[in-house]
Amino acid sequence: MTYENEHPDDYILKLLPTRDGEAMELMFKKYFAFLCLTIVRVLKDGHTSEDLAQEVLMEVWRRRADLHVNTSLKAYLRRSAVNKTLNYIRDRKIRWDDEDKLITLPNKSEDIVSGLEGQDLEKTIHAAIDELPERCRLVFTLSRFEEMGNQQIAEELGISIKTVENQMTKALKVLREAISPYLNEG
Repeated sequence: MTYENEHPDDYILKLLPTRDGEAMELMFKKYFAFLCLTIVRVLKDGHTSEDLAQEVLMEVWRRRADLHVNTSLKAYLRRSAVNKTLNYIRDRKIRWDDEDKLITLPNKSEDIVSGLEGQDLEKTIHAAIDELPERCRLVFTLSRFEEMGNQQIAEELGISIKTVENQMTKALKVLREAISPYLNEG
């Protein structure tokens, strides 16, 4: 049995900096479907999942010269796919909110002040979500933006329900602290 058959991920990583075309072809054949499946479980959109999976692989290609994988290649790619998906969800959420605000422009001065305060609050919430530790942010996003239950999240991430509950408690505490100035102004 050859080295590339015994240790395909190591072989791919070894080829990546020098023979990137072959390495990318091997990585694509081995992991593209896996990445699509990982992403579609969260997004429920096959086309977008394929696009994001391609972006993950392209990012590996762009960084191939200085890429350092401390875990398995599969774990590295999965984590990259999850992060790419979270960022997509976050960015899509922000864009939708902005479009909604443009459609319903306030016409009274009180409404304008209220709208500006709402925009400021929204920015504060998104900044707080972005600052959450990675797992905490993932659990929160799956729960609140993708409306997954604790059991679903636990199964998807391979963690216990108790861990999901603890991460949600932590996320909600951080968010409460972030928005507390808005609650005390009344």
